[in-house]
Amino acid sequence: MRRRISAGPRNATRRAHTHGYYLISHSRYSGGMDQKIIALGLMGLLALLMIAAAVSDLRSRTISNGLNATIALFAIPFWIVSGMAFWPDMPMQFGAAFAVFAVFAGLFALGAMGGGDVKMIGAVMLWIPLYLYFPMLTIMAIGGGILSAVMLIQSKIRLSDKAIEVPYGLAIAAGGLWALHQHYLNQFQFIGST
Repeated sequence: MRRRISAGPRNATRRAHTHGYYLISHSRYSGGMDQKIIALGLMGLLALLMIAAAVSDLRSRTISNGLNATIALFAIPFWIVSGMAFWPDMPMQFGAAFAVFAVFAGLFALGAMGGGDVKMIGAVMLWIPLYLYFPMLTIMAIGGGILSAVMLIQSKIRLSDKAIEVPYGLAIAAGGLWALHQHYLNQFQFIGST
């Protein structure tokens, strides 16, 4: 006698994973199409906010507290619609983002980064799945290194004695957009095919 497999959320997630996508970010996700659309809209908003922060940093070497607070606050409804468990997933996500913020706050104290950049990193990390933290930070570091080299070359060409201010918001946005694409946006390719 063959055992019948139930169509519960756990098995739906397993089926989804075998078809080459993994819905949103968490195995407990069981929301309907409306929640998926809301999650997709929130991810689009995150992308726009990161781009706005990068442009602001490039133009004025500042990222406003309001922009960073908006990025951080919209992570909470995203957690809810993506099915993140209140315990222990949400505290783990917050704790990991805070740990990254604390490390970069140390760099700020040493004068290596601007305050807006540090706040942006903490806010963006609230959205990033834990397994993508190191790859994203690596991409961000590579982007920051390239930016630093370009700014240094530009300073030498212009023979400027001014301190070099690297717009790390660009590198943070690049890493965040990469992670958003890697983990979330690719996962919605099935919507048009169902």
